[in-house]
Amino acid sequence: MSELADTFGFQSLVGFTVEKDEGTARCTIDLSDKHMNPNGVAHGGVVFAMMDTAMGRATMSQLDDGKMCATIEMQVRYFRGATTGRLEATANVINAGRRIVHLEARTVDAEGRLIASATSSYAVLDQ
Repeated sequence: MSELADTFGFQSLVGFTVEKDEGTARCTIDLSDKHMNPNGVAHGGVVFAMMDTAMGRATMSQLDDGKMCATIEMQVRYFRGATTGRLEATANVINAGRRIVHLEARTVDAEGRLIASATSSYAVLDQ
């Protein structure tokens, strides 16, 4: 996968990186205190944002110039909390239609334990 040079404000705020390839993308983050909820566990929004971003980037790798995408829906399942270390969210295109792209994503910790999974649909739009 190749590292993207372009970042966006929310990505910088949360502090994750994004890499993409054809039909797949990956976001990684090294957890710190700023990512924790009041219980000392990584906030679910951090995990959600990483999977949503990875799925959006994987979708964009399938689109022609002049097209963009938007999340239609996303279902997330959380399996365990993460308190320290690196998280990695990987997304893959399941089916890329002309108007809708379906994806799946998984977030794992540094030991490869499943933290969360997601499925999602993205609309293909004209810019």
